[in-house]
Amino acid sequence: MKLLLDFLPILLFFGAYKLWGIYAGTAVLMAATCVQMAVIYFIDKKLSTMHKATLGLILIFGALTLALQDDRFIKWKPTVLYAAMALALAVAQWGYRKNVLKAMLGAQIALPDFAWLRLSVAWIVYCLFMAALNGYVAAYYSTDAWADFKLWGYVFPVVFIVAQGFYVARHLIEPAESSQAHPGAPE
Repeated sequence: MKLLLDFLPILLFFGAYKLWGIYAGTAVLMAATCVQMAVIYFIDKKLSTMHKATLGLILIFGALTLALQDDRFIKWKPTVLYAAMALALAVAQWGYRKNVLKAMLGAQIALPDFAWLRLSVAWIVYCLFMAALNGYVAAYYSTDAWADFKLWGYVFPVVFIVAQGFYVARHLIEPAESSQAHPGAPE
């Protein structure tokens, strides 16, 4: 369900774009993202920083696209988002010596520190790759090609997340049995 919820605004954008053009697609994307965030907030009772950043950038870049009738703004939004994510992860990791992924997921997943570092580096590289790829497509291809890339480009995050899952599975630290962790505890 979560994957469908994440994919729905892009799917609606693509449909509206194909039917009515980039400006209608942009308006639909903005509305669908607002609804998506409302549903996430209803389910989780909060929005993550990533959700807030995504919503803010879609609304800002979408509003600029519609107000100025210039599709470059909405086309460059993913590049800005991915570059900002890479920068934030890198500054946290090497500037503040804080692993954001471990801080967010460490309570649910037990991994050795080297694995958290590798995951952080993988996310930084992935975000830089996606920023560059979107920027390249936005700059050198037509809006039609960019819209197709937005839809079919979802292969990249799916492959990355699956690969990340395999990596995490290899390095999971199994919790000790409760009786071993607390000698003398009643069984």
